[in-house]
Amino acid sequence: MAHRALVIAMLPAIGLRVLAVLGFPPAILFYGDSFAFMKAELTPGTARPSGYSLLLALLRPAHSLTLVTVLQHLLVLALAVALYALLRRRGLPGWGAALLVTPLLYDEFMILLEHMIMADAVFVVLVTAAVALIVRRVTPATAAVGGMLLGLAGITRTVGLPLLLLTAAYLLIRRYGWRPLVALLVAGAIPLGAYATWMKVEKGKFGLTEADGNFLWSRTMSFADCEIIKPSERLAVLCPGMPVEQRPYPPHWLWESFSPLLKVPGTANRNQLAGEFAREAILAQPGAYLGAVATDLTQLLRWERTGVDEKTPYKLPAAERPISESVRAVAESYEAGPAATRVVEPYAGWLRAYQRFGYVPFPLLTLALVATLAAALVRRRWDALLPGLAALALVASPPFLAAFDVRYVIPAIPLICLAAGLTLVRTDRAAPAQEREAVRAA
Repeated sequence: MAHRALVIAMLPAIGLRVLAVLGFPPAILFYGDSFAFMKAELTPGTARPSGYSLLLALLRPAHSLTLVTVLQHLLVLALAVALYALLRRRGLPGWGAALLVTPLLYDEFMILLEHMIMADAVFVVLVTAAVALIVRRVTPATAAVGGMLLGLAGITRTVGLPLLLLTAAYLLIRRYGWRPLVALLVAGAIPLGAYATWMKVEKGKFGLTEADGNFLWSRTMSFADCEIIKPSERLAVLCPGMPVEQRPYPPHWLWESFSPLLKVPGTANRNQLAGEFAREAILAQPGAYLGAVATDLTQLLRWERTGVDEKTPYKLPAAERPISESVRAVAESYEAGPAATRVVEPYAGWLRAYQRFGYVPFPLLTLALVATLAAALVRRRWDALLPGLAALALVASPPFLAAFDVRYVIPAIPLICLAAGLTLVRTDRAAPAQEREAVRAA
């Protein structure tokens, strides 16, 4: 069998996902985010774009959260097969290509995200599929499809927006000609422009969210000192009221009752003032800002994802999680019945046991990314740089814009796997030049 290694790798990975479906029906719900996505009334999101909400709206007539999670599991499995096929096409043996996609197939956090009503799994598929398509072969058609996927990723999670520009820079630097570049940018602008127009019609602002300033302000709460910043009177209301060493992690400043952000009336006004304060804080304390970012990034050196006694929403539940009365109607309307996450043993217990060891530790993942980027430069595997730099952007940008979160690292895993595979293949260096000539002649 030509693809025996892939089949051997896929079967247990499918089994793990079957455990998730059987052990935690109908889905795992995440704080208030899942319920915001499931609302029957479609509106542009305030804190996050509503691209994922549009997908849930398409699936709503089935009234099945299980359908949503099964679809997400299948999409990631299909992505692993696509990456395997691309690496085989580039010359890797079957065992090598299968080995490189195993982190995507077996990482416990990837399985968890697939089983959550959250945008992350869909975001992973959109971004990786777009990059893989561009890397596989650059033509105006593939560039257009890749751009559309990246545009859809941008309205799913805004951290995907820089990847469209990164891909455009890749096409420009590699001199693939103006047709693929224009096709990429135009196709990417279609979903972004349509969503921003929807936001303008609904909320009077042309953009993707009304919270970019809020998130950046929360980042500055790690270090902001108003004695140094000296903000104007209208911004001083956003000064933190506790010493730096006592301040909680940045996300808490967005929602908790102690946050001065909640004292500012009006969503748009709050976001604008928060953004102004954040920019002044960063300019006044650039060293402290970079220090806060560096401190966050040191979490990539932590070997264990979550401690045994650590409280985190990213552990598979050991008991049913009741839904708050304030959002119960939203979930039960989507499911057309009870929607709380149930825990069915022994399947749930087996998957919880797997979660304790079934992952690539972040230090190894970080080392793989750094080594892959270095090897790509030394070996002149330029096509490996696009997925490698995209992974770097996804890992590094959240601490600059908001804060580090384990969940934000996971989308980099398939991109690192792809970059590593492309670095290892023995590619004819003349092939990219020939491909560029074919594109220009088209």
